[in-house]
Amino acid sequence: MSESPDPRPVVAVVGATAVGKSDLAVALGQQLGGEVVNADSMQLYRGMDIGTAKLRDDEQGDVVHHVLDVWDVRDEANVAAYQQMARAAFRAAGERGARPVLVGGSGLYVRAALDRLDFPGTDPGVRARLEADLAADGPAALHRRLAEVDPAAAASILASNGRKLVRALEVVEITGGPFSATLPEPAYEVPAVQLGLTLPRPALDERIEARVDRMWQLGLVEEVRGLAARGLREGRTASRALGYAQVLRHLDGELTEAQARDETVRATRRFARRQESWFRRDPRVVWLAADDPGLVDRALSELF
Repeated sequence: MSESPDPRPVVAVVGATAVGKSDLAVALGQQLGGEVVNADSMQLYRGMDIGTAKLRDDEQGDVVHHVLDVWDVRDEANVAAYQQMARAAFRAAGERGARPVLVGGSGLYVRAALDRLDFPGTDPGVRARLEADLAADGPAALHRRLAEVDPAAAASILASNGRKLVRALEVVEITGGPFSATLPEPAYEVPAVQLGLTLPRPALDERIEARVDRMWQLGLVEEVRGLAARGLREGRTASRALGYAQVLRHLDGELTEAQARDETVRATRRFARRQESWFRRDPRVVWLAADDPGLVDRALSELF
């Protein structure tokens, strides 16, 4: 049974970073009498505004936005907690007669909000032991270990992503089954229409570079400096965010500011390709050209 009391499906706007998701979500919210629900994992962090391209109040078009600024930068991301928040926002919007518009490029968070996904709990002892192994042996060793017990999960996780490797191995140990089994075939728990925005790669690369330049102009370095004073380096999730990780290295003297900017562009482009690959695997996504002058009307036509 759907957790939303509103019989109309949630509208989800997905795709790569910088493709224009937020603008379309606001436009749809205005047209549909909707409320926007965030599905960008980094926009859940308070104070991470410039580097996540979080819309300012004056950019939200008088559309109510939910599930932003929830966590402190020292908190570790928790997709199970996010799932509860997103679905509560869907229910509340439906009770007010508003159409929920989910928007974001964090694929797992989109699936958590919409699909039948149950997340195994955590075991502090197992987690601590695996994190000690990570610190002692490095992520490559954990990746090899995961490949032995769950090849499918190992194939989907970068060998350098220590946080995800620890979590995957923790789930394998706790449940006795593969981590990959926690991501079953897509099946909606919350009825939805997913609209994916796409651009030719050269155009998206240009948008990414322009966005990074704008972040620097708006004061990303100073934002990170302020967050570092509030414990950003202690945050296992937030400190690894695109732009934030690179600026922290600049503040620590490992990179010049120009190098931090250039590495942010490169890392964001790589991330955008992974986002596209993730969403392309979901056959339910209806793809729209982000540069279509009639994009809003085209999107609306998919809803009626």
